[in-house]
Amino acid sequence: MSTAPTSAGVLLLTLLAACGTPGDKGPMDQLGVDSAKYDERVRPEIYTPVRLTTDVSKLTDNERRMVPLLIEAAQIMDSLFWQEAWGRKDSLPSRRLDADTKRFFRMNYGPWDRLAGNVPFIDGVGDKPEGARFYPADMTRAEFDAWTDSTRKDLYTMVRRDAQRRLVAIPYHRYFNGPITRAADLLQRASELADDPGLKRYLLLRAEALRTDRYDASDRAWLDMRNNTIDVIIGPIETYEDQLFGYKAAHACYIAVKDQEWSRRLARFAQLMPALQRGLPVPAAYKRERPGSDAQLGAYDVIYYAGDCNAGSKTIAVNLPNDEQVQLQKGTRRLQFKNAMKAKFDHILLPISDLLVAPDQRRHVTFDAFFEDVMFHEVAHGLGIKHTINGKGTVREALLEEAGALEEGKADMLGLYMVAALRDMGEITGGDLMDNYVTFMAGVFRSVRFGASSAHGRANMLRFNFFLERGAFVREAATGTYRVDPDKMRAAMDELSALILKLQGDGALEELRTLMKDKGVVKPELQADLDRLKKASIPVDVVFEQGVDVLGLGSAH
Repeated sequence: MSTAPTSAGVLLLTLLAACGTPGDKGPMDQLGVDSAKYDERVRPEIYTPVRLTTDVSKLTDNERRMVPLLIEAAQIMDSLFWQEAWGRKDSLPSRRLDADTKRFFRMNYGPWDRLAGNVPFIDGVGDKPEGARFYPADMTRAEFDAWTDSTRKDLYTMVRRDAQRRLVAIPYHRYFNGPITRAADLLQRASELADDPGLKRYLLLRAEALRTDRYDASDRAWLDMRNNTIDVIIGPIETYEDQLFGYKAAHACYIAVKDQEWSRRLARFAQLMPALQRGLPVPAAYKRERPGSDAQLGAYDVIYYAGDCNAGSKTIAVNLPNDEQVQLQKGTRRLQFKNAMKAKFDHILLPISDLLVAPDQRRHVTFDAFFEDVMFHEVAHGLGIKHTINGKGTVREALLEEAGALEEGKADMLGLYMVAALRDMGEITGGDLMDNYVTFMAGVFRSVRFGASSAHGRANMLRFNFFLERGAFVREAATGTYRVDPDKMRAAMDELSALILKLQGDGALEELRTLMKDKGVVKPELQADLDRLKKASIPVDVVFEQGVDVLGLGSAH
């Protein structure tokens, strides 16, 4: 992957390198860029607005008082992600931007369209740096590789230059000291309102984690929670924003309210993880790790997104924590954001199906199947292998910038494998397997529109192209619609699952890069079909109307 920027990008990146503290002005403030083309590149209409609400009457008085404190802490995470992705939120790259361009700038956390391969939509900004703002703009891969600092790959450091121009790794809690301290104090105040002992303990430990960048104890406390109604995921979580190495975690926050009834319905599936691991269609070496059986599944109404998870495409389910050792020892928790999921199903997936799914198979596109496909995608992150089998370290370390996309591809395939296996076991009885297969295919058309800058988008391109080549998906030229061949679907699913697990277990980076170059792309015929969705004005994703006012709650003060 080339690290050479364009000429316009050189100027941008040089300014980025000078921005060393969270209070710095944005990189374009000194440029004097006064013109921007307000053209088709500026497309806020691809996002349909959705109000994030829940029935707050089900919350206790203390929980209603807690939520504004958590939202305030989330807003701090949002400001930190701005610093990691671009600069200050109010540091616009031009002095003459219309309202739509400003709105699209805020949706993308910068001047690059996240759902169009990060192409710039404002003139003069250059290409988006692959490492975002986690690294100095003038740092090369070779320089980083030659640097011997033991913390250089740490998830929770910003890499900068000291007065002698040497690389230094600055822990987040020092680099972002003021905002991090405020966020930790808010979590501590929220803990005083927690009715549930598990939530109280987690909030206190998470506050300490923000202050120290040591997250293990709070991750374990989060996994131990069982009876909490309010849930919050806060801090540096995912590494997708770092497309240079995939080393650095970006700040984010989700606040959610548990749907107790739905969560009870899902709880039994977590106990089946070890048996499902043993049945994976790969040799024993690639499934020798035993997934934690303490995993939880839960359904939630999400009421606030901030930072990394709010940029571009919106996550509708999570599987955390990401720490491989914690996963193996204690498992994970999977949160399904039912209200956000239903919004995407109604506003995006059904209209897509009406255009691209064969008419006689459209009845198989159901919300229950969509919920199952998404849920088991998240569960499947806990299956497979976290460490290479040949001494190359963790899968994430061995596969570098490609690790995220392949992990999402793994979850796609093993999630579908789990649905089929659980139906065979009699654990899923509603609907039929064709519902899952056809909804899965329709979901590809939805997610592939996230583009090449998204790990989820590239994963969807990989599986779409693979399934099309194997005849599991069939395009009917006369109608321009697609259908599932159920007989070929199972074989293609097992074949691609085995390929992905082998690439992960072998840490086969160059083989993976070749595969993604060939199949992790949108090919012309599919692009023509996706263009039909654009012409039909079907939104690509959602943008949230959220906050204390939307929820009908007072402020934290």
